[in-house]
Amino acid sequence: MEYRGSVRPFVHFNAKHDAEILHKAMKGIGTNEDTILMVLTARSNDQRQQIKAAYKKAYGKDLVSALKSELGGLFENLIVALMMPPVLYDATLLHKALKGAGTDDQVLIEILASRTGEQIKEIIKVYKKEFGGKLEKDITGDTGGSYGRLLVILLQGSREEGVDEDKIENDAKDLYAAGEGKFGTDEEKFITILGNRSSEHLQKVFDAYKKISGSDIEDSIKGETTGNLEDLLLAVVKCARNVPGYFAESLYKSMRRAGTDDDTLMRIMVSRSEVDMLDIRANFKKMYGQSLYTTIQEDTAGDYQKALLYLCGGKD
Repeated sequence: MEYRGSVRPFVHFNAKHDAEILHKAMKGIGTNEDTILMVLTARSNDQRQQIKAAYKKAYGKDLVSALKSELGGLFENLIVALMMPPVLYDATLLHKALKGAGTDDQVLIEILASRTGEQIKEIIKVYKKEFGGKLEKDITGDTGGSYGRLLVILLQGSREEGVDEDKIENDAKDLYAAGEGKFGTDEEKFITILGNRSSEHLQKVFDAYKKISGSDIEDSIKGETTGNLEDLLLAVVKCARNVPGYFAESLYKSMRRAGTDDDTLMRIMVSRSEVDMLDIRANFKKMYGQSLYTTIQEDTAGDYQKALLYLCGGKD
């Protein structure tokens, strides 16, 4: 697999040296934000963890606490997010989404629809270790109906492997019969098929579905379901088709509305920077005719903007 992240490990890496640079940037009066963002956005997450350890060893204090006391606003939030190991970052986002005032369904949907089965299993472990609770229990306590049930299915992280040729036609027919084919939607069928089949298999099912019904599965979902269930089903379908395309669309929506949705913008830029940012950029350009880089430039400002542009990694 070719590496598709925009942030790569820094070649001549020296954790002790980086810790010193950061220490100097925060010492005395005023903080050198430029130095901080240049160092941290140009290191891989694994390297940032090593800098954190070297900093504590040299100065007897926690790097993240030091950064928090020196920085503020969106820039601080972004730097703190970059300092978290990816699985812990996901677990923390989920915890906040469930334990804050009201449930942040957008976060639940994005993470559970887009992460691999392996990643989800890791997230569950870290969630328990960090927050002492069971993620599944917290989700079922906060959600309900078919929406909650599909989240639980996704939480099992056990999608089938490969394509089952014998099932394609049947799955497509079942989805059609469950939705457009009759009055009232049989949500059970939708969540079982979309929650358990592999992406490759689902792509073939969507093609077969279009032949049977004459429309895309997305249109049927929009016509047949509403609210959180609709959002989750659409996210699952989009991720089965093309994960970077799903994120490109979310990024576009986070910026191209009245007011920027910085939580979403930051979350995606941080969590995909070492996964598929190059593909997200390519999809963004193809879908919207402009580069992600320029869109971020137009929509953000200051050190926060600079850091996001480094994570984006280039114009297209």
